[in-house]
Amino acid sequence: MTDPGSVPMIHWFEGGSAFEARWHSHGGTPPATRIVVADGKMTADEAYGLACQGTALLWRGDFQQARQMLAALGKRADRSQNRSRASATASIAGTAEAFHLHRQARSQRARTLNALLIPLDDGYTIPLRRAPDIRQACVEAYGPRQSASVTSLRALLGVIGAHEWRTKGIEVPEAGGRIHPHYGVFAPIRHEYVDLVSTTILPAACASSSVAFDIGTGTGVLAAVLARRGIERVVATDLEPRALVCARDNVRQLGLSQSISVVQADLFPAGRAALVICNPPWIPARPSSPMEAGIYDPESRMLRGFLHALPAHLEPGGEGWLILSDLAEHLGLRTRAQLLEEFETAGLHVAGRHDVLPRHPRVADKTDPLHVARAAEITSLWRLTAR
Repeated sequence: MTDPGSVPMIHWFEGGSAFEARWHSHGGTPPATRIVVADGKMTADEAYGLACQGTALLWRGDFQQARQMLAALGKRADRSQNRSRASATASIAGTAEAFHLHRQARSQRARTLNALLIPLDDGYTIPLRRAPDIRQACVEAYGPRQSASVTSLRALLGVIGAHEWRTKGIEVPEAGGRIHPHYGVFAPIRHEYVDLVSTTILPAACASSSVAFDIGTGTGVLAAVLARRGIERVVATDLEPRALVCARDNVRQLGLSQSISVVQADLFPAGRAALVICNPPWIPARPSSPMEAGIYDPESRMLRGFLHALPAHLEPGGEGWLILSDLAEHLGLRTRAQLLEEFETAGLHVAGRHDVLPRHPRVADKTDPLHVARAAEITSLWRLTAR
């Protein structure tokens, strides 16, 4: 939940009077300083021009018109990016430069679309015509109802989407049911790493010491898979409060509270285990928002922290399972030699590796600027032992 004391205020003039409200931005983006009031009378071209100049639009018209305006802004931003992409040379495809240019373009697009703002009353109701009831979704994302606030429509749609995911859940048969991701917690929508953990033969050491650690558990999905495979005691760790609440809720709903303990820790809990698994963020780059923390690992800090501390937390004969995509290698952000050197430096031996090809839709999307890298991607489970 958001700490009330940490929420900044947004200020604007409307009808000759000054107003202020709480500013909601899970990504930590500061509130705009230039704001104009907008409604259905403003054209999409006018709105796009203002947004590109850094002026935010506080919407006072119909809510469904606001969604249409957001879609129109997105189309204009995409056309602008496509023109820029067409002028770039194809020689940098598959390189770190191409990846960073892609991220810069996505960041600029996000800033433009985030300029469309929506007001919220003190009970998380939207004071606009044809607005949906988003009160429960906002409580889950922002905490208990407080004073009037403002957020971007794009962020609000993310809050609504997260609530729908949490309500519906994601069926993961290997975990014994549905996993319900919470707002701000990485959702297990890619099944490759679940397949790897559910099919790889357990270490022989598990027969005498049926204890496993799940490092950076997130929703708790991999901890649940291990418990369903017969591991008697799984300790699942995470540092983020949202993830801890999410994992505990999922463990309880799956009926696995007797087998899984969810604890707050920076990577490892105390003690040793016969099996230690970790599915760290796969891309060594800085996230632009907390929502990206499940994808980007600045300077591979989590990966390196896991590898170098792993030997001290393995039982004799135990294994560490590192689930890692090679997408970063295809993007020119890390080489296979560098990864193997990290294993060597950490005092680890590669006992085996299991690979799986991706099945997500982007693999076949040739319009994706990173298509070449995504099409070549392989996700691996590295079986690591202490030397």
